[in-house]
Amino acid sequence: MRIMYPRRFIAGAAAAGVAFIGMSAVTATPAFAATSQVSVVHGIPGTPVDVYVNGERTLENFQPGDVAGPLELEEGSYDLALTRPGEPVDSAILTADDAAVPGGANVSIVAHLSATGEPTITPFANDVSATAAGQARLIVRHTAAAPGVDVRAGGEPVFTNLTNPNEESADLPAGTVTADVVLTGTDTVVLGPTDLNLNEGTATIVYAIGSAQDESLAVVAQTISGLHSSPDGVPSGTGGMADNGLSLGWYLLAGFGVLLLVGGGGLLARTRVATSSAGRR
Repeated sequence: MRIMYPRRFIAGAAAAGVAFIGMSAVTATPAFAATSQVSVVHGIPGTPVDVYVNGERTLENFQPGDVAGPLELEEGSYDLALTRPGEPVDSAILTADDAAVPGGANVSIVAHLSATGEPTITPFANDVSATAAGQARLIVRHTAAAPGVDVRAGGEPVFTNLTNPNEESADLPAGTVTADVVLTGTDTVVLGPTDLNLNEGTATIVYAIGSAQDESLAVVAQTISGLHSSPDGVPSGTGGMADNGLSLGWYLLAGFGVLLLVGGGGLLARTRVATSSAGRR
C-alpha cells in the first residue's frame, strides 16, 4: 500500500524517518546547521515494522507502543518506507518520498490507525512555550480507531468530543490528576481511570492508540521538559514504552511506524557561534 500525503505531512514523516536513522548513526550537525527535535511513536497494534531511509534499512522489528527520541536531526530531504519485518523496501506498507525535514522544529510523528481503522501518519507540532510558575501542560491526542471521546479529570470533563486525529491541550496546576476517557456525552469508560503526575514546567502528551472494535486500545505517554518560565535549557523531551495503566486522553499520539509520524513544530532554533579570543585582541 502506498499512501501519499500533503507536503506538511511528508515533512514530518521525513523527520521521523531521520529519527530512526539517528538511532543507529546520527552524526554531529555542522556549525550553523538548523536542526529539529523529533520524537516518533508506533501506535498500530500487532504491526512491527522495519524502517528504511533512502533505501537503507535503519531500524529492524520496531514494535507497536514504542517511542523513539527525541533526536536532533539535521534539516534535509529523505525517502522513507515502512515494511513488515524482513520484507524488502519495494513491499512498503507506507512511504514518503523526498520528505523534507525542516529546521528548528519540535515534532512528534505518529503512525497510527485512522478513525476507520486504516494505517495513516499524522504530524504534531509540540507546544514548547514556557509555562507559568507552578503550571504543567497536558496534551491529549486521539490517534485510535475509536469514536469521539471526552477526557475527564476527577469525574468532570476537561476536553469534550475529541476525535481522531485531533488534539486538545491545557495548562494546569502541577500535581497528580486522576483522569479517565469516556465516549462523548456518556459515562462509558474507554480507558482509565489513572493517576497522571503533571510535573511543573513539563508537557505531558498522551496518545490513545489501537482499535476499539478489536479491543486493542492502549496509551503511550511522552514528556517534554524544560518549559519553566526561566528554563534551564532547550526543551527536548523523553519517550517511553506504552503504559496500559494510563488513560486514553493522555497519549493519543500513536505511531505505527514511529518513523511515519510527521510534524511541523514549535520553534527550537539552535546555532553555534565560534568566537576567537585572539581575534578580539
